[in-house]
Amino acid sequence: MSDSVGLLLRRAGFGPTAVELAAARQAGYAAALTGLTAPPGPDVGATGAPVPDLGPDAYAGKHDLTYEEKVRLEDLRDAQTAQLTEWWLNRMTVASHQAVEKLVFFWHGHWATSVKKVRSPQLMLSQHRTLRGAPDFTVMARRMVVDAALNHYLDGHLNTRQAPNENLARELCELFLLGIGNYTEKDVKEAGRALTGWRFSLTMGRSVFDPRAHDPGRKSILGRTGNFTAQSLVDLLVSQEACPRFVAARLWFRYGSSTRPIPKGLQEKMARAFPAPMAMLRVLLADEAFQATAGTMVKQPVEWLVGALRQLGVRPANLPAETRKAVLHDLENLGQLPFAPPNVGGWPSGGSWLTSAAAQVRLRLAGRVAEQTPVDQVTPESLAYLLGVDRWTNRTYAVLRGTQDRRQLLTLGLASPEYLVT
Repeated sequence: MSDSVGLLLRRAGFGPTAVELAAARQAGYAAALTGLTAPPGPDVGATGAPVPDLGPDAYAGKHDLTYEEKVRLEDLRDAQTAQLTEWWLNRMTVASHQAVEKLVFFWHGHWATSVKKVRSPQLMLSQHRTLRGAPDFTVMARRMVVDAALNHYLDGHLNTRQAPNENLARELCELFLLGIGNYTEKDVKEAGRALTGWRFSLTMGRSVFDPRAHDPGRKSILGRTGNFTAQSLVDLLVSQEACPRFVAARLWFRYGSSTRPIPKGLQEKMARAFPAPMAMLRVLLADEAFQATAGTMVKQPVEWLVGALRQLGVRPANLPAETRKAVLHDLENLGQLPFAPPNVGGWPSGGSWLTSAAAQVRLRLAGRVAEQTPVDQVTPESLAYLLGVDRWTNRTYAVLRGTQDRRQLLTLGLASPEYLVT
């Protein structure tokens, strides 16, 4: 049962501390699952990471700027983006409600939007608040379809009745709500018409609707005909039988297995818990099919880093400014920087994180974490306890035993296969 509890905490959150793991093992799997998916009270730990006040967007209300002024504003945006990214990494680390925080990160990858195109950290923070605050998936989808950052990212602001743009409509069907095979090209074109008229305002920090650019005519989508708008379109898509099954499969892909398809029985059980994401996740984590995936998932770089920070007692907010900057740079080189997914499909999974180039960056980043770790004495045994590793393989143990330098020992433990795979 202890291995099962360890798997639960590693997958549901970013990585349990030794104290959290010991308490969960003593409580048992059922109690640990309830504590994760229905945490009592407010998130006390998260109070240590208050949301930064970014103020209005750098370009809000500004016109006819010189080249030098634009450079200065872009530099300000870059600094605010780094501040926002550092804040979320810190919150992931200090949050008491780990499953809640991990689920927000899942949604960020699901509705993948990159600040590299959006540019405005204020719009990205607004989207983050939407993902964090939505009470269920239906409400989330209704809010996200008119989210300013997502619309900007998928060119929704270019979608007018005179010149329809299908980008957002296509991804809404393919990646966000239904999945390939559950809609037609005609459905996408008609859905694009329903989404016309939405713009984003940097001054107001949100989307605004321009009725003059909206196509009010009748549209036929998925066998239904009506004067669809963005909201009624989402309601139609979410009401399809494919939607809860698709969301279940996406949760399985990130929490269960990126190589094995979701078992049909589990998929149907999760679909019955729709549209409550945490209830769906609880069904997944309680199923024996989840237990059968132990030792098959490679940690994503953010999961790996935040878990290491939590377990070794390092707080990102307390790191020197240069180290914080270097950490973000390393995460970007690893291919997973929060608020900057590579494309609308989100981040890859599995062995794609295990390239030789990634291994070098991971060692460097592990060294940065080790250098800041407030642990004076460490052995292979005590390191396994700190990192929640059940046991080292003989090969890894031999390497660790032969290492006398404390920093190097921590670095090698963090880069070990036993720590990278869960």
